[in-house]
Amino acid sequence: MSGRFVTFEGTDKAGKRTQIRILAETLQRRGHQVITVREPGGTLLGERVRNVLMSPDLSGLMTPQAEVFLFSACRSELVRSVIRPALESGKVVLCERFFDSTLAYQGYGRGLDLEWLREIIDYSIDGVIPDLTLLLQVSVSTSYERRARLTSMDSAFRQDIFEQSGESFFSRVEQGFKELAKEEPNRIQVIDGHGSIKEVAQRILETLERCDIGLWFWVWQ
Repeated sequence: MSGRFVTFEGTDKAGKRTQIRILAETLQRRGHQVITVREPGGTLLGERVRNVLMSPDLSGLMTPQAEVFLFSACRSELVRSVIRPALESGKVVLCERFFDSTLAYQGYGRGLDLEWLREIIDYSIDGVIPDLTLLLQVSVSTSYERRARLTSMDSAFRQDIFEQSGESFFSRVEQGFKELAKEEPNRIQVIDGHGSIKEVAQRILETLERCDIGLWFWVWQ
């Protein structure tokens, strides 16, 4: 496949969506064809299942195994319907979350067997592996502060089933991401997610320059 596949990972409110938007705009200005997708989502099926998975009304009512199968169904559909065709046509695909989130959230967070999860992941991704994964890392306390800020700013904001899981859950998730980064230091690049939006965006560009996955970058002036 002639395109490039970059995924963004990290705990809740690490800034993934904002940084994907900024990077997409930067790449487009430099002549790349870029599509952005998210997990779960990106397809009609994925968006409808997302509404189920993100529903706070289901907190405590869904087993971790059910979460895995729903996420995997969405991922399989997204890979085969959107990501693979885009990569084959030479586009750059930027994805908010991919299989590393399953390992971190359902594996380390929920305590499911990692080898079992990897078997399911292997089938759902159909051989499509990110060229690079950018792990935006913020502390658990920072994540909580950002969520509290959203709640205070928007009375309609409701925490999803993961955001209701408690501080110990997110501590395990964060540790999971750290372990995954140690296992694959070439693919998974850790980005400090603290600081201003522009500071984080520049760290991302510097990382992409250093890793050289076939895209040409110049650090912002």
